[in-house]
Amino acid sequence: MNYQQILSDILNQTEPLAGEGCQADYIPALAEVNPDQRGICLHTLEGKQYAVGDADVRFSIQSISKVFALAMALSLEGDDLWRRMGKEPSGTAFNSLFQLEMERGVPRNPFINAGAIVMADILVTHLLDPEHDFLAFVRQLSGCDTIDYNRTVAFSERSTGYLNAAIANLLKYHGNIHNDIERVLQFYCMMCSIEMSCCELAQAFLPFADHRRPFKFGKVQLTSSQVKRMNAIMQTCGFYDEAGEFSYLVGLPGKSGVGGGIAAIYPQRYAVAVWSPRLNPKGNSVVGMKVLELLTTETKESIF
Repeated sequence: MNYQQILSDILNQTEPLAGEGCQADYIPALAEVNPDQRGICLHTLEGKQYAVGDADVRFSIQSISKVFALAMALSLEGDDLWRRMGKEPSGTAFNSLFQLEMERGVPRNPFINAGAIVMADILVTHLLDPEHDFLAFVRQLSGCDTIDYNRTVAFSERSTGYLNAAIANLLKYHGNIHNDIERVLQFYCMMCSIEMSCCELAQAFLPFADHRRPFKFGKVQLTSSQVKRMNAIMQTCGFYDEAGEFSYLVGLPGKSGVGGGIAAIYPQRYAVAVWSPRLNPKGNSVVGMKVLELLTTETKESIF
């Protein structure tokens, strides 16, 4: 498979979409990002890397960080984690208060904001220095020790995150936040503010594509079964209320973020990361969605 040529062709094919959508301007720091950048990187289990466009430019991974948080929380709590959140697609916006209120403070899944805030609470409970440990885990996965948080983005997100604060307070009311709300929200915003390039992100997702090998990175250890179940949740819940559309068009487990990134895996073959900051109304990258649709269409490689 000539992935390099395929990725180059796909990037050219998505050129007409380059001006569609807009960046996540409700987070002021993200509104300042040049929206016309586009990058793709595919990394195979055999160690080959194929990259085109702005694949080496770092960007705010935002909700893609929830995959890393889930790996840590699942390693720490095992199946007890599911007492505090579900595994079902949300069918509503990622920051819905209505759904959380109707379901009495139990988030529908780990990848909506409410679920990720609960995971942040879990990590704050278990870890002496959650910011350090979370970053160390991401650096180990990616093999890059220069990856870091963007404090400006984290501050921007926290200072304007009134809806996330409402979610955290509602979770606290229902007993699903155990620590100080402000401490949990600060850590949650730091997780979202991590900056990575497509190449670093594809490398970091590679272990999730290979459940046959032991998943052990520092203190984070997952069984083959846990990795496969994480992939299942990415498949059904990784794109907010557009997860069905992504499964239909792309057919890969993955996770998006409002920074414009998408990371996905083809089990036992590769991990791929795409970045383009302009989002559709659901909060997913316009170009990123199309890139991955074209990738699985042209290669005929999907899980279905």
